[in-house]
Amino acid sequence: MDIPAELSTGERIRVLRESRGMSRPVLAQLCGRGVEWLKKIESGERELRSHTLLLQLAAALQVADLSVITGTDPGGTAQPVQLGRLSNPVMPDIWSAVMPRTLTPPAGGPVDPAVLQGKADQTWRLWHSSPRNRTEVGALLPDLIRDGEHAVRALDGKQRRAAHVALSDIYRLTGQATAYIAPAELAWVVADRALSAAQAADQPAAIAASAWNMGNILRETAYPEEALRVVLEASDLIRPHLDGAPEDWRGIYGALQLHAAVTAAREGNEGDAWRYWGKGDQVAKNLPQNYVHPSTVFGRANVDFHAVSVATDLRKSQKALGLADDIDPDAMPSRERRARLWVEVARGHLQRGDRTAALHVMQMAHRIGAETVAYTPSARVVAADLWRNSPRSLRAETSRLAEAVGVATAG
Repeated sequence: MDIPAELSTGERIRVLRESRGMSRPVLAQLCGRGVEWLKKIESGERELRSHTLLLQLAAALQVADLSVITGTDPGGTAQPVQLGRLSNPVMPDIWSAVMPRTLTPPAGGPVDPAVLQGKADQTWRLWHSSPRNRTEVGALLPDLIRDGEHAVRALDGKQRRAAHVALSDIYRLTGQATAYIAPAELAWVVADRALSAAQAADQPAAIAASAWNMGNILRETAYPEEALRVVLEASDLIRPHLDGAPEDWRGIYGALQLHAAVTAAREGNEGDAWRYWGKGDQVAKNLPQNYVHPSTVFGRANVDFHAVSVATDLRKSQKALGLADDIDPDAMPSRERRARLWVEVARGHLQRGDRTAALHVMQMAHRIGAETVAYTPSARVVAADLWRNSPRSLRAETSRLAEAVGVATAG
């Protein structure tokens, strides 16, 4: 349909919604948000800054070209929208392990919680080391989830609490591995079960780690205020236990500070963003130089990586690129996190209009973690921008990247 060029994004959403005979409650529900939120978007009272939510709205409205909603690039190259979530063949088995929760007592003997925790830790290591981390980890998760649920129902006392810690870790990893490919209901169930298992264990570090995970879900579904509240409450919960606590307890406390820093930066709150980052930086200084938290990979390198993310989210591209110049990527043991660093650097180059540099570092990111790039919305946005807007001399390379990432089809 023809939409007047002068209409804002919110007005375009309203026109498209009404043209399809769709009520506000229905469209809001399809995006997992409330009616008042959508009303503010349509009226212009609230700015829609989340690319993830733009894609959700486009998919719900069955708009195959995002520029119809944003009003950008009129008459130019289409900005394709995948009508539906990103897909991965591991999802049906994970869904079957998570959603049909049986009330029947488990058969067979109990699972040793130490063995269960060892498997969970090993799978987290695979997540951080494999270039195909979603596929490889996703294949292991269904059995891990079933073993964990079996253990917490078959054991009691200290062993049951230990099994709850392991199960919380497993559900946190499930949340990471299914981000952007899981239906909304599964994402929320997984996050809630991770937190519930940690609370059942009554272990502050496990509760804090599950809150970090819940904060990810909240932030990526455009609930930044709730995301910040959750991670700050978790920080307050674990802080009194840090004196003399294991290093990993301090590691998760530091990870919560970095989470808060990114959340504040995405909301444009520069002072708060650097204040939270500074708290994380101080935690890293008080840990051994080579310390790395096993699941969040908090440590010296990740603090430095987050400084680049904060500067990029604040649109301080010169600062972000300067910070990146001083980083040794090999100091980060997580392949997944290294790939995301280069995506952030590519975003910084795009903010400065340097598409040649952005393409180069995106190619590096893809070589390091192909599935990290393919399933991370910010990376897909960069790949799509390069494909649409790069000069003729780069089109062959940007097209290959776009095809590999899945934002364009071979033709």
